[in-house]
Amino acid sequence: MKRHVPGLSETARDAHCEVPDGSFLVRIDSAQNCWRAQKRFYVLRLSILEPKAFAGRSIVSRLYCTPKAMWKLGWFLRDFLYDPELLSQDEVDERALRGLIGVVKISHTVVNGISLVNLDGFASASQWEELAAVVRVPAASNGKGSRKEKAS
Repeated sequence: MKRHVPGLSETARDAHCEVPDGSFLVRIDSAQNCWRAQKRFYVLRLSILEPKAFAGRSIVSRLYCTPKAMWKLGWFLRDFLYDPELLSQDEVDERALRGLIGVVKISHTVVNGISLVNLDGFASASQWEELAAVVRVPAASNGKGSRKEKAS
């Protein structure tokens, strides 16, 4: 038996309109500490503010808290202007992260058939104008074409 489900086709279309590799000005919407398979990490949900063509879309990724990856968490927190007093006390307050703004550079990878978003770099929000002028900011996509075409 067939059933009509309004809005279903839009979700399929959204899957093809993912955010391409590139640099984005983002706001932290949420951060959640998780622990899986001996690895602690934060799941971050970031809302894109710039470029305007991607404004409102979300990026979800992980930042690991293992000893080898601690440098990256520190880089992220410093560039997003996390409270220096909490940082000096080795404390991360998930509520204090919400609303912080900064720049992320992302790329995509596939591991075991699962598409993941890598956080490759960070910068303070004050550097966005300069970075947007120097680095290639991804163009908006209509969802057609390959990922390579979207990212180049």
